[in-house]
Amino acid sequence: MSERLTPVIPSAVLGVSLGLGIVLAGALLGNALVKVRGAERYVTVKGLSERDVEADLVLWPLVFSGTGDDLAAVQARLDADAARIREFLLANGFAAEEIGVSAPRVTDRATQGWEERGDRYQVEATVTVRTGKVAAAGQAMQRSGELVKKGVTLVRSYEVNTHYLFTKLEAIKPEMIAEATRDARRAAEQFAKDAGSEVGSIRQAQQGYFSIEDRDAFTPEWKKVRVVTTVQFFLE
Repeated sequence: MSERLTPVIPSAVLGVSLGLGIVLAGALLGNALVKVRGAERYVTVKGLSERDVEADLVLWPLVFSGTGDDLAAVQARLDADAARIREFLLANGFAAEEIGVSAPRVTDRATQGWEERGDRYQVEATVTVRTGKVAAAGQAMQRSGELVKKGVTLVRSYEVNTHYLFTKLEAIKPEMIAEATRDARRAAEQFAKDAGSEVGSIRQAQQGYFSIEDRDAFTPEWKKVRVVTTVQFFLE
């Protein structure tokens, strides 16, 4: 009978060992899951930074035109007008390299059903000022009526408009990103307070894109720069 019990003892030991191994493995796995879940405790928030800045570059087009039946005479008159505009701009403090003149655009009304009523040719040209003297440009715009008094036919164009630009974004990017991140942390701290936790380090961050728009419709020389960041903070 003892011979029959002999092989049972090692089997029992093996079974106990396997059981202990399973229990131990389960405990280790459970501990690992707790750690993983703890590491996954985080909150995702957005941070905002806005700043009003003054444009540092202006593109100011002055469109002028002339009409007549003699194309050469019309062009000669436009050349004289371009010289008057250039003289006006130089007198208002703009450098010669900041002033450019476009090629003329000729409209022959004879090709558009012209019936010999009115002038056959209409010619337009544009003098464009590209300058960083934004304030000086604004003052010159207010005095542009002086050109009309000299016989220059200035035209309001819907194809070309004055543009104010802000070109120094790189100089303020770091400060605005830091400000947006601080704003995001404040939001995360409020979430953490409600959850009975504390905000830890950053898990992941996404900058978002910068937008530059007119501050309002009446002061295009002032821009609003805006950036939104998305940040994940660990919760402790």
